[in-house]
Amino acid sequence: MQTHLTAPSYPNVAMVQADDYSQQTIERAVRRVFAELEISPELFRDKNVLVKPNLLMRRRPEEATTTHPQVMRAVILRLQEMGAKQVVIADSPGGLYTPAQLRSIYSACGMQQVAEETGALLNLETGSAHVSARDPKMCTEFNLIDPVRQADVIVSVGKLKTHCMTGLSGGVKNLFGCIPGLQKPQLHYRYQNRDDFCSMLVDLAQTVAPVLTVMDAVESMEGDGPSGGTIRHTGCLIACTDPFCLDLFLCDLIAMKHSQVPTVQQSIARGLCPSLAEELVLINPDSLPTRIPDFRHPQSKTVDFSGNVPGFLRPLVRQAARAFPKTGGGPPAVHRLRPVLRELPVPGHPHRAGQGPHPLQALHPLLLLPRDVPGEGHPHPRPSLKGGI
Repeated sequence: MQTHLTAPSYPNVAMVQADDYSQQTIERAVRRVFAELEISPELFRDKNVLVKPNLLMRRRPEEATTTHPQVMRAVILRLQEMGAKQVVIADSPGGLYTPAQLRSIYSACGMQQVAEETGALLNLETGSAHVSARDPKMCTEFNLIDPVRQADVIVSVGKLKTHCMTGLSGGVKNLFGCIPGLQKPQLHYRYQNRDDFCSMLVDLAQTVAPVLTVMDAVESMEGDGPSGGTIRHTGCLIACTDPFCLDLFLCDLIAMKHSQVPTVQQSIARGLCPSLAEELVLINPDSLPTRIPDFRHPQSKTVDFSGNVPGFLRPLVRQAARAFPKTGGGPPAVHRLRPVLRELPVPGHPHRAGQGPHPLQALHPLLLLPRDVPGEGHPHPRPSLKGGI
């Protein structure tokens, strides 16, 4: 059944049934969303494609914190059938962005097995570079991990979850994993106002510009997500070629008001999606429910981002985070942190004392930060994303 709610000027949203994570069920569901959205093979033929899952942390697939490997596997196989030259799996989870950390998370979340079964490459490179933001309202540039910059096209494969800070962890929020490791807490510290932070996320999503977003909503997370909630069976895959329109639909699906999801509010204000989900065309061939009224929303409104750093550093990080200014010097805790960082060994990282910036200096919230809007340019040119995506 195709439900035409009004004549749209926005991309369609497709929602298909997927009751479990069996290989047959998920492969069929992925094929159906590609077909319902009329995804052309020309989009991927002879292209280097980055498939970006949600790998928030080291969690088993059945904990519903990360994108399920069966969904990743099916998406990658479909891209390969459509002629993709090379498919790369990449994300920058919370915590250290090092090869050792990536290997550990890939293994725990099932991505290692996906790569072995499909021939996709697992990204273990930890380089990054600044790129100029596209039509920014809050942040004029971003430091993006190399596989994002090097891809011809990007497919985002997220996990439907609530989020204590942003309300919803959907298509837009999943792209926060394009920022290297511990530089994500920096952005949280810089944009401590919730609306400012979510405006920055919309800037980031416009800059990364995935050509397709697939949402794993077979087993979702309700309550205090993105990692502390409870599993909720929702039994479907949802996809759209636009992350802003997808999130508008997801917001209505889990019965959240737009005021509870500032990324959706920002997207509406910028004209990136309509003001109401009813203005979208929903392709729903299985006549699935389009609203889950009892989906539990977050109770907490804060997230402790020091949890991914070594225990003895957490008090300093928390103190450094308080009263963090956007420019200028830092609080005393920052200065106490510097000599500790210079000498601290990091597993899997070839840093030696006195040889350049230490990887944990990313904990210092005044270093390596993008420029703010408006009018703060950078004295050096920044590379653009490959392929103009």
